[in-house]
Amino acid sequence: MSRILLCVGLALMAGTVLAQGGFVPKLNPAEWQRQQLAAFEKSERIFTEAQKRNGLIAQYEFMVYEYNADTSAPFHVLFSQYLSWIQTYIGEYSAARRTYAIRQVAERDDAPSPLQGHRYRQVSAVDAIARLAKGRRAIFFNEAHNIVQTRILTVGMLKKLRDQGFNTFAAETLYETDKDLNQRGYPTVESGFYIDEPVYAEMVRTALALGYRVVAYEAVDNPRGDAREREQAKHLYDRVFRDNPGARLVLNAGYAHIQETGKYLDGKSMAYYFHKLSGIDPLTVEQTMMIEHDTIAHDHPIYRAVVTATHPTEATVYVDEAGKPWSLKADYYDMSVFLPPGVDFKGRPSWLPLGGMRVPYAVDTGVCDGNFPCLLEPQPDGEGRDAIPSDRMLLVHADPIKAARVHNLYLRPREAGTNAIPGNIVDANGTLVGYDITAQCHQVFRNVRKVLVASGARWEDLVDVTVFLTDITRDFAAYNRVYAEYFHDPETAPCRTTLGISALPTPIAIELKCVAMLGRSDPNY
Repeated sequence: MSRILLCVGLALMAGTVLAQGGFVPKLNPAEWQRQQLAAFEKSERIFTEAQKRNGLIAQYEFMVYEYNADTSAPFHVLFSQYLSWIQTYIGEYSAARRTYAIRQVAERDDAPSPLQGHRYRQVSAVDAIARLAKGRRAIFFNEAHNIVQTRILTVGMLKKLRDQGFNTFAAETLYETDKDLNQRGYPTVESGFYIDEPVYAEMVRTALALGYRVVAYEAVDNPRGDAREREQAKHLYDRVFRDNPGARLVLNAGYAHIQETGKYLDGKSMAYYFHKLSGIDPLTVEQTMMIEHDTIAHDHPIYRAVVTATHPTEATVYVDEAGKPWSLKADYYDMSVFLPPGVDFKGRPSWLPLGGMRVPYAVDTGVCDGNFPCLLEPQPDGEGRDAIPSDRMLLVHADPIKAARVHNLYLRPREAGTNAIPGNIVDANGTLVGYDITAQCHQVFRNVRKVLVASGARWEDLVDVTVFLTDITRDFAAYNRVYAEYFHDPETAPCRTTLGISALPTPIAIELKCVAMLGRSDPNY
């Protein structure tokens, strides 16, 4: 599995590896390698033992205990990766970033800052990649496996690239043993390792819904270093292009697997061998270096200067007058993406809506009925119970004051592959210019029904509905008429509260918070 091989390699990458507690002490290289290998073997034993626990909460608690029990630097560097992965699985994204990070330091082969002079201008990464993708046969995106924000741009690009004719999607995480993935139409825990993180599952789910042929390309039997890179490249060529010269590939891989030249670990990278084998020069999109860290001092100096000067709110790149993108490592990657600094909203990262693909559903800790810690796992509508949840959120507060705090789950209320919000009216530039409140009301009630059915409940099980309207003066009458269509019997209708608010975190005019009691509609209850 790719997770086993990743651990040995990451500490050898550019930058300084960090774990909770700070920098790794400098040791004699041979001694450091010996300690790393011992820590790696111990990490594997602990992780294997954790998998025997029933449920992600039990696995996480066991791993936290083991992490705290051994304070040695080599163990923390290695095991912090494992811990950060499972933190992403349970939706603890900020904690995952704190647990493990790679400090981005300035290096001699770095390109000059795009802020120097007037050669480059800042543009949307989505627009730039869509333009540069024209005529390409392969686009390689990379990610930091525990920094889930590095997956957001890739998810958002799938629709645009599919519209251009890209037809195959490959991901490092996937196991070739899941032979039914394309037919089933959604990922399960048996589909891959990192796939248990909901946003990664959303990436694969989106690709399948858009009609991509999804392929696994990971090396088998756990070869290490250069042997792994060669085998990955061969699998890509054999499974995507050898018998289908018209294929066009979108790929998601970890870190420097996509670097085009130079030494990687004990040899070359997958992307290098792929180009050599296929003759196809992929567009390589680097998005693991120009990112925010918990500590400003750990950010790359160029990243910190750019975000301080421009305050980006979306993924951006820099291009020159000819449209050629700027890259921090111009010999290695075609472009460097600057990801915007994260902002938490109700305790969760602001990028979880996936650029408007998902909308927030408010919940509070009362749903846990006093049982903490509590893991919320909403299941996607129309998929089996073995599907990876649409989102996960860990609630840990039993304190009565904190129990009243409202949190947001992020779910996709419409067909996969479209960013359109029902009822919204946009101009040619995609700017919102108006909305149809009736259409949005119908859609939000349909979404509630889907969530209820997926949870084993019925519409009649609703006991409390809180409605938020961004323009209550204008929209109340239309909303009230639609509400009456869904709750036409006052005797069985839930308690309702309607509130006027100034704005919602996504461009929608109505949001509902609903509470259902399972079995309420059963006369024998």
